[in-house]
Formats: sequence, structure tokens, C-alpha cells
Amino acid sequence: MRLSLTSVSVRLGTAPIVADCDLTVGDGERVGLVGPNGSGKTSLMRTIYRALDPVAGSVALAGDDIRTLSQRQIARRAALVAQDNAPDFDFTVEEVVAMGRGPWIGAFETTTGRNNAPIASALERVGLAGHRTRRLSTLSGGERQRALVARALAQESPLLLLDEPTNHLDVHTALELLELVRDLGRATLCVLHDLNLAATYCDRLYVLHRGRIVANGPPEEVLDPELVQAVFGVTCTHLAHPITGGLLLAFSPLHAAPVPALGKGSNQ
Repeated sequence: MRLSLTSVSVRLGTAPIVADCDLTVGDGERVGLVGPNGSGKTSLMRTIYRALDPVAGSVALAGDDIRTLSQRQIARRAALVAQDNAPDFDFTVEEVVAMGRGPWIGAFETTTGRNNAPIASALERVGLAGHRTRRLSTLSGGERQRALVARALAQESPLLLLDEPTNHLDVHTALELLELVRDLGRATLCVLHDLNLAATYCDRLYVLHRGRIVANGPPEEVLDPELVQAVFGVTCTHLAHPITGGLLLAFSPLHAAPVPALGKGSNQ
């Protein structure tokens, strides 16, 4: 098991944020974490890389409690793409991606030789090979996000932690990115707002509501209309995707009036 959270509870100051959460990600498994704004998704993610300490419970990476691991050891096991996690200084794209090699190089070693191949591969995979010398500040929001994903890929850790990786991406780029993540075959925990993307690209989903896991399982089982209404406050209808045949969710506001069907007496 690449990742295991057991009865994890988190507080910010005196405010309870997450309570008694259990979550696992197995080898090669793509797991999604979904829930409304403020439900505790990012806080739960932050406990995994020790930006927050749980007040109860434990987090294990590849079987070891993270409290026994150094930050370098954690980074060798899990690579993170966090929200708004761009470097403070205006590095080039290649320099940003090279930061992903940090956990693997010594104090006096540079990102040359054996470290060049993962950097080049990561840039190629996210479509930024031609932007390696561009400054991060000159990129669009979507390109900046892809640069941060490339940094995580260059880290070559067996577990990917993605906190809303499709933010700032157009539809084409978002789909390309999630296709890439699927093709990598790495264990992945991904926070997503878009339930249709989560249903398409995740093997299992955890639904977080008011700081608690309220459902866990395959998307077609977890995202049932009753749960979606209770957690997200919208009416949900299950459809079959016309191309893939997979689950497609159609949403409407609660109590929205249905569109009348056209009949013989209708104006056309």
C-alpha cells in the first residue's frame, strides 16, 4: 500500500477541520478526493506531506509512519503538485522542473548527467520542451500548471499527490493532463472539483463532507444521485457518455423546473 491514512483528525487552531478519516491508495491505483469547498480536502492532503500534523491518527507512506521519515525521505516516496505552489523567484521552466530532482541529488551535486534525462522526459510529457528557457512569469496560467506537474514527474516518486491539478487549464489541456497521469501508471491521489473528470479518470473516489469521509468506492457507486444532492446541493442524473459509454453526470439546481417536451401544440 503506497499510502494509508488511519483515523486522521486535523485542527487549525481550535477549529476541527477533518475528523476520523481513513483513506488508502494502492500501487498503481488512481484515487480521487472530492467534496464541496471547505470540506477539508486540501487540509487532509497537507497532512500527507507534513505541512499539517494530525491531532489524532496516523499517515503511512509505503508502510512507514511519516513521523519517522525526513522530508527528503517523504519526497522520495511522494511528489506533490499543490495549489498555488509556484516558486517565489522567476526561474526558467527548466530550472523549475529541475527542482524535482532535489530529493535525489547530494549537497554538491548538480542537475546534470543522470539527472538530465528525467528533466527532459518530464518537459516532453507535459508539452513544454520548447519552453525550457522561458521565464515562469511569461507563461499562461495553464502553462505554469504544466510546469509544476513536470517538476513532480521529474521527481520520479512512486506516489503522486495532485491538489486540483486542472486549475487554470482549458478543457483540452485538462484532459491531456489527466490522460498523462493515467498513462504513468503511478499510484495517485488527486483532489478534483469536476465530478465528471473524477468519474472518468479515477478508479476509486472518497467523498469528503464537513470534514468526514461519507463515501468510498468506484465512481458509479459513490456518485449516486442521493449522495450528490446531499453533499453538493444539486440534482444529479446518471447518463452514459455517448462516445466512451462511461458514467456521465448531468447537474441542475435543486427544484429546477424541467424543460417541457415539444409536442404537437408547441411552437417550433
